Amino acid sequence: MSSTARDKLVLTIVGWLAAFLIFFPILWMVVTSFKTEIDAIATPPKLAFSPTVENYAAVRERADYVHFALNSIVISVGATLLAILISVPGAYAMAFFPKKHTKDVLMWMLSTKMMPAVGVLVPIYLIAKNIGAIDTRWGLTAVYTLMNLPIVIWMLYTFFKEVPKDILEAGRMDGAKPKQEVWMLLMPLSLPGIASTALLSIILCWNEAFWSLNLTVSNAAPLTTFIASFSAPEGLFWAKLSAASTVAIAPILIFGWLSQRQLVRGLTFGAVK
Repeated sequence: MSSTARDKLVLTIVGWLAAFLIFFPILWMVVTSFKTEIDAIATPPKLAFSPTVENYAAVRERADYVHFALNSIVISVGATLLAILISVPGAYAMAFFPKKHTKDVLMWMLSTKMMPAVGVLVPIYLIAKNIGAIDTRWGLTAVYTLMNLPIVIWMLYTFFKEVPKDILEAGRMDGAKPKQEVWMLLMPLSLPGIASTALLSIILCWNEAFWSLNLTVSNAAPLTTFIASFSAPEGLFWAKLSAASTVAIAPILIFGWLSQRQLVRGLTFGAVK
């Protein structure tokens, strides 16, 4: 075997091992969801067991899954669309009309993601309470939009920087106004990057638990709250919790699997010229 073929084999094995290690917690959760509570807490873990769907039946009886899933969809998609709508003109201005402190502004926006969310919980909760946004879809959508805005602007800024300026300048010479320049030239050229940014934002919104647990009760509660509701004072019921987690992550896993090609294409947009 040549050294090149051996290197490829080693890299392939390492890649599959890394993928298995990443996917193993999800696999274990799915397997646990089909166990009884006794089998789920058995030590050492029981690999041979009789599968049961009683946990899924208990989850369905205890909570309205469709209600929580619909909230997750509306809030995640709404927050993503709003973040894209705000970020496109902002990223366009910073990418094509940079000022002296443009990079400082970008770094400041990114630095806000380093602050613990609990540090601003009290003021945001009080603001939400005063304007009637507690346990509302629009309130959580606004918070999720602000939460993802730095990342969305940074990603769009990076993608827009890869678009040749000559194309936009040619459009201006043909009489294109800024709005037409963005809509008819920049957006089509950056579509893979915008799509991958939107996909990442949806995933981040779907997985966000801190704000949903603190700003919702029942009406606007997404699937993260649905999962947390299976933690009882009596303790954690691992099998039922695993079943609830499985049905909660199933939609976003399927969505991510179907859109993985677009996500990879967008994240590598502009990497090779």
